[in-house]
Amino acid sequence: MAELSYRDAVAAGLAQEMERDDTVYMIGEDIAAAGGVFKATPGLLERFGPRRVRDTPISEEAITGAAMGAAMTGLRPVAELMFSDFIATCWDIIANQIAKTRYMTDGQITLPLVIRTANGAGSRFGAQHSQSLENWAMAVPGLKVVAPSTPADVKGLLAASIRDDDPVMFFEHKSLYATKGDVPDGEHVEELGVAKVRREGSDATIVALAAMVPRALDAAERLAADGIDCTVIDVRSLVPLDTQTILGSVRSTSRLYTVEENPRLCGWGAEIASIVAEELFYDLDGPIVRITTPHVPLPAADALEDATLPTVERIYQTIKNSD
Repeated sequence: MAELSYRDAVAAGLAQEMERDDTVYMIGEDIAAAGGVFKATPGLLERFGPRRVRDTPISEEAITGAAMGAAMTGLRPVAELMFSDFIATCWDIIANQIAKTRYMTDGQITLPLVIRTANGAGSRFGAQHSQSLENWAMAVPGLKVVAPSTPADVKGLLAASIRDDDPVMFFEHKSLYATKGDVPDGEHVEELGVAKVRREGSDATIVALAAMVPRALDAAERLAADGIDCTVIDVRSLVPLDTQTILGSVRSTSRLYTVEENPRLCGWGAEIASIVAEELFYDLDGPIVRITTPHVPLPAADALEDATLPTVERIYQTIKNSD
């Protein structure tokens, strides 16, 4: 094991797969000599050279279009979009072309590509650079959607995403880049579509994603001191979604809370709530509760941004005061 930061785990996962497979290459803005605007790709240019670590002009359409073409000809591109908000500028290519080509060619053309992007709030970047948009990607058939919460999962899930023959949207949370954790040495590959139980409990199930996972764990520890024992599930992958782990936990605890950084309307937790309500309605001891960001643009002011996002205190109070 080695202790790595979340951002260093990105570089480690990329290096592992580029070393293993010479069809893997990177394309994006400032990812080469600059090492990425969030410093998640340092050293890769020196190690793999400019043919495989390619800087681009400021054009998300060009980046995603080039990645799509490369994947169609047998390469495994990893395209970086600097902020997840910028997927809006190339959404036609992602949602109408990349997501649908394998289906529309009856499997004759596969698109083994990964779109990495910095997602989420907490950095005071304002409404156009702070959104959590994994629910956008989740709504498009043909895309796989991954959002890790720990350095180990960054490396392992990124490796799995690169090896996958379908296009994967890989959301790295900006506020987690500096966090550290143990990462397995050597080759490390996780499985897509498998949630991870971060804490076992008997009284309630909390389902969280990315930066909301450590907040949910902190709230669970506070609740335990009050005699409320919670399971915390890290979804990790929205598509494919590990419904069995979630349903198994809720069947045991009979209560479900989701913690989502998405705006409340059409967040991923609504889909999970729907699945649980359909499958386990008579096992529930209370209503499913979603703890979310309000349906508002994210403010840039620090106090306002903090008040908008789900906090440890709000998670704690919501669960403690539930009937």
